[in-house]
Amino acid sequence: MDRLSTRLFPVHPDQRTAAQSWIEHGDRTPLKPRAASSVVLLRDTAIGTETYLSYRRGQSPLGVLGFPGGSIEESDDDDISWFGPTPSVWAKTLGVDDHRVARRHVLCAIRELFEETGVLLAGPDASSLVEGTQAKEWMKAREAINEGECRFTDILSRRGLGVRTDLIKPLSHWLTPDFAHRRFDTHYFAAAQPVNQEPSILGSKGVWGQWRWAAKEVADRDTTKLGDEVGQPNTVGRTLSELAVPAVEIILEKIGSSRGCIAYLSHKRPVKLYHPELSEHDGDLMLQVECPKLTEGGSVQRGR
Repeated sequence: MDRLSTRLFPVHPDQRTAAQSWIEHGDRTPLKPRAASSVVLLRDTAIGTETYLSYRRGQSPLGVLGFPGGSIEESDDDDISWFGPTPSVWAKTLGVDDHRVARRHVLCAIRELFEETGVLLAGPDASSLVEGTQAKEWMKAREAINEGECRFTDILSRRGLGVRTDLIKPLSHWLTPDFAHRRFDTHYFAAAQPVNQEPSILGSKGVWGQWRWAAKEVADRDTTKLGDEVGQPNTVGRTLSELAVPAVEIILEKIGSSRGCIAYLSHKRPVKLYHPELSEHDGDLMLQVECPKLTEGGSVQRGR
């Protein structure tokens, strides 16, 4: 069993006022979190394992920079052709009591991945996968879903497609800190980049999205290189910890220390619940997280 270590992460600049108010006024009942899903898209390259990161507008509980994802919607209860583990099996895997909740998280993950990147984990049967999702018709479908003009399940049904739930793997379960004004109850999943599909940002609202070498981002996390490259007013001059929620940074560490995409996806891991807590250290407000000390590859992570 992996040993646990206490990790400290800075409170995001946009959340410091809320965090300070929480400390000054004492514990209160936190806002109810919205159920959400996020997908870590992976591929192997000559330099190492890469993952797709994108810029998120506003003050998303998934971070300014993070993996594709979002909150569960009403349409995630729609009927749809389903290939792979059943919702009941997913419920056991995710550690939730209700198979309907598990089903929503899985469908939300596949829907958000498609909407935000165009990568579609769906096919006409249990062994096939749709190709060429960069065509204009697919971008129009993504835009329509984003604008609420149609439902994801309608897009698939019209094309005779079902979701390939066997192509995503569960990673971890995170709750947004209690003091936050927007909170998510997020299940993180991982998936390999499908053959003949390439991610792209949403035509009308996308700002920035790129494949990034996970190990390099971890090595450069105390610099502002990534934020400066994204070039947005709320990214320039900020380090990785000031741009990403702890979940993203910890997942990047594990990807960077793994022995490739297949090894990372096939690694057996329990779906652990992480709930960062607000604490004061040397006069600064920090997020404290208890997490495994060992990486996927067996090396010890440095403390922060």
